[in-house]
Amino acid sequence: MNPWVLLVSAIALEVCGTTAMKLSDGFARLAPSIAIFVFYTLSFVALTYSIKHIDLAVAYAIWSGLGTALVTCVGLVYFGEPLTAAKVASIAVIIGGVAGLHLSGGAH
Repeated sequence: MNPWVLLVSAIALEVCGTTAMKLSDGFARLAPSIAIFVFYTLSFVALTYSIKHIDLAVAYAIWSGLGTALVTCVGLVYFGEPLTAAKVASIAVIIGGVAGLHLSGGAH
């Protein structure tokens, strides 16, 4: 399977796992609590297969950086968290860093 498809899948699964953390209410709700472990396990599996063909630094930066940016968007849209200038600037720095790593040589 295409390593970039696996990486995008890993990111989506990580975002679902993090969202499930919020929905679990500190492990007080069973279904979201179980979902945390299911989504993170699948995310790590997809990430592990993707790094067979994508440089580790690039794959991890994309996985963690875009995951963070997407979780921020979920927080804003779904949970009504406030959008601040600091959040916007921080996400821009993350995206810039990910782009820089990718442009420095993203596949071997």
